Amino acid sequence: MNMLFVWIYSRLMTERSFFILILVNCWRRFLALTYLPGHSNGQGCDAFSDRFVYKMPWIVEVCFSVLSEGGNKVMTQSNSSADVIVIGGGVVGCAVFRRFCLMGARAVLLEKGGDILSGASKANSALLHTGFDAPPDSLELACMQAGYREYLAIHQKMNLPLLETGAIVIAWNDEQFAALAGIVKVAHQNGVMDVRQIDSQEIYQREPHLSPGAMGGVIVPGESVIDPWSTPLAYLVQGVKHGGRYHFNCGVRHAGFNDGQWTLETEKGTFNARLVINCAGNHGDHVDAMWREPEFEIRPRKGQFLVYDKPAAEKITAIILPVPTAITKGVLLSKTIFGNLILGPTAEEQTDRDKAEVDEEKLKELMEKGCRLLPSLADYSVTATYAGLRPATEKKEYRILDYPEKQWITAGGIRSTGLTSALGIAAHIESLYRQNFAPLFALDPQGNFSGPPCLCCPNTSQGITPARATVGLSATANWLPAGR
Repeated sequence: MNMLFVWIYSRLMTERSFFILILVNCWRRFLALTYLPGHSNGQGCDAFSDRFVYKMPWIVEVCFSVLSEGGNKVMTQSNSSADVIVIGGGVVGCAVFRRFCLMGARAVLLEKGGDILSGASKANSALLHTGFDAPPDSLELACMQAGYREYLAIHQKMNLPLLETGAIVIAWNDEQFAALAGIVKVAHQNGVMDVRQIDSQEIYQREPHLSPGAMGGVIVPGESVIDPWSTPLAYLVQGVKHGGRYHFNCGVRHAGFNDGQWTLETEKGTFNARLVINCAGNHGDHVDAMWREPEFEIRPRKGQFLVYDKPAAEKITAIILPVPTAITKGVLLSKTIFGNLILGPTAEEQTDRDKAEVDEEKLKELMEKGCRLLPSLADYSVTATYAGLRPATEKKEYRILDYPEKQWITAGGIRSTGLTSALGIAAHIESLYRQNFAPLFALDPQGNFSGPPCLCCPNTSQGITPARATVGLSATANWLPAGR
């Protein structure tokens, strides 16, 4: 039965007929109500949506196989020679791959996992950040705001959803309250001019279900929620439609440079390229170590999340943020693009770079913290839990390094803001290549960022149209200075 659903979904990818759309929704409802345990209020269908969304990677190969039908190339066809190889199929790797494909390069993406988003990118809070609290004048800020702008420019054309909730940073004690003015100052310094401080009365007017005791807050209208799955998938598929290729289960084992060309030995054979871009996330320093002493060290930080039943999302309007500390941005409450409510993340140092396991005691502490913020959470069930590893380093900054003499670029230390900044990082890497490297291959001088082939992804969100949906705070994003 799941195979029938996959077949129907694949037909929707190519034909997009109204009749098929009806079939998809009918089949989804049938599976949910017939085969999944649900509640008397019809939550079985929501449970299916949750499992479909949070266990989504199996659908990626279906989408790719459909998109390859009738094309000039088989996308999984082996091709050992390329202009550029991107190592890592996380959100940053997918965005960089897309960028170079649109620039006209023959690009190949190598991912050691069995799907995109197999590493650091597979578990995050799915927020589109304004950069209001990023370090001023930092590379992270520049990439975040460039990525924010580009996502707003392309999301409707690519049918990628955007839920404009806005955010409120809330102070619960005197120390946090004293920090609010500094948060506003940094936001304005970063060009996010619509950020302002609000009193407790306005907080409870906007968020009446929060616990009593909030002393004040900072309102950030431009913060939004996006789809963390279809977004990087769209980047990769658009790159493929412009001639790029990808290989899964293709971890790099050795890298050698000779006569102006890289040779990468992988689990699927040998690949050659003039330029290599390392976007390997939690293994970025290990990949660099294949040819040089790494300039940074990955120190994984685990974040655990709780996903609450969809009615819980009605209890908040904006993203609820804590006052950040020197270690972490803290635990947040947010709607998801799929209609749920998430609580998290934790911030736990660990040495293992691959295992992101949930811990019952930590999740219990997280649940208690959530109920202290929003008491009515105790009335709703947790429908899913997940954990992810962020590739933190010994420094709190992006480690984007270029080595023109070796025809290599590394994007390391991309932590919790990577979903927002991915497009901006890709643009920055393009700039590094064009400015610092001798021409290694022919490129489109302007780039084909708006031309055919057009890509329109299935909308996986919960009742959100391709147009931006304003839920709480007005967010037009006109505050971004043009130069950032």
